Amino acid sequence: MKKLNLIQMKAGRKAKVVEIRGGQALQNRLMGMGIYLGKDITKLSQFVLRGPIAIKAGRTVVALGHSMAAKVIVEVE
Repeated sequence: MKKLNLIQMKAGRKAKVVEIRGGQALQNRLMGMGIYLGKDITKLSQFVLRGPIAIKAGRTVVALGHSMAAKVIVEVE
C-alpha cells in the first residue's frame, strides 16, 4: 500500500490514517473532528492554489486547511 499525505491523494479515494506529523495540539484538534490514527477516510475534493481539502470521516464531512492536510499521512487502499 502507498503512503501519501492528504494533499497528494486523489479525490474520491479511500484511505486509512497511519500518521499525524504534528504535536499533541494538532492531534487533539483532528480527533475533535473525528480524524485519528486507524480511521478510514474518503477525500471528497480539493480546491486549487493551496485551498482547503474536504474529507469524509465516518458520517462527518470536514474541510482541512492546506498546511493541516499536509501533516496527515494516509495509506491508500
